[in-house]
Amino acid sequence: MLNEFSRTELLVGEEGMRKLKNARVAVFGIGGVGGYVVEALARSGVGALDLIDNDRVSLTNINRQIIAAHSTVGRYKADVARERVLDINPEIEVCVHKLFFMPDTADRFDFYSYDYVVDAIDTVTGKIELVMQAERTHTPVISSMGAGNKLDPTAFQVADIYETSVCPLARVMRRELKSRGVEALKVVYSREKPLLPKTEGDAEDETDTAAAKRQIPGSVSFVPSVAGLIIAGEVVRDLLNKD
Repeated sequence: MLNEFSRTELLVGEEGMRKLKNARVAVFGIGGVGGYVVEALARSGVGALDLIDNDRVSLTNINRQIIAAHSTVGRYKADVARERVLDINPEIEVCVHKLFFMPDTADRFDFYSYDYVVDAIDTVTGKIELVMQAERTHTPVISSMGAGNKLDPTAFQVADIYETSVCPLARVMRRELKSRGVEALKVVYSREKPLLPKTEGDAEDETDTAAAKRQIPGSVSFVPSVAGLIIAGEVVRDLLNKD
């Protein structure tokens, strides 16, 4: 019988589809990268998603975020993503958490309940805490490094954090994770050197004050989307290979 995932089943088989349907994945950060992760996981047949983000869609998100359109400006990103996911697969279980993940909110999440965790957030403090929580519970995690100020979507690679180079965010993460005794972390990063923005960008309409205070990077539609799709592909493959 044909269904939404018939073409996927041709590649992964009935048992593979069962594994994906029974999987629960948490995506932290529903922006340029995370939005495409959510989209691809939903279209792959993953049965349960937790969407974590307290940001709202802004006008400047439209150039690169799959959930952003004039009709969604001002709405919570997690709510918009949930609507898209349920329109793709009405049977999927979606849990929305409208908050920013930081050390002081980490105790609101049961990492033991996740089969996989995706880190697509921006703040170093949040990323480190997310990795440490996943490390504590032995939950598989993949982390997105910097996608801003880049124009080459072919420069992305999947690697361990300690094998990365060029990326400034990866350099900080390597240092911080090494000091905490983390031995490995799967990441998606770009070997393209960050470009200098040609003009100063206006601050985003964000409730994340830390993000609002730092320099706003330039971005395009075809870079963060590629990072997100690569991450989703890694998650799906790992779930399929899970015993």
